[in-house]
Amino acid sequence: MVIDDLLLEELEDVFSDEDLSEARKRTSRSTMTRSTKIKRATGQLSTASARRKNDPLYKRMIYYRELYYKYRAMIHKKYSPRVRSQARR
Repeated sequence: MVIDDLLLEELEDVFSDEDLSEARKRTSRSTMTRSTKIKRATGQLSTASARRKNDPLYKRMIYYRELYYKYRAMIHKKYSPRVRSQARR
């Protein structure tokens, strides 16, 4: 405990509160590739398109949470060719 207290005091001397608050504000930024952006947009647009058209797969996807990912994949497979051009914009 005594060693921990000494280390803590030394660290407090080295870093001021302003330095520590500045370090917390920073966030890392990751870059996405174009293909990742298109895949993400295609998935979102196909889900939105299925919802707009009252697709039974969409209703099942929302109702059965444990099968959500299965139905989501089915929707993406069904609608992705239609919305791919929108996703590239």
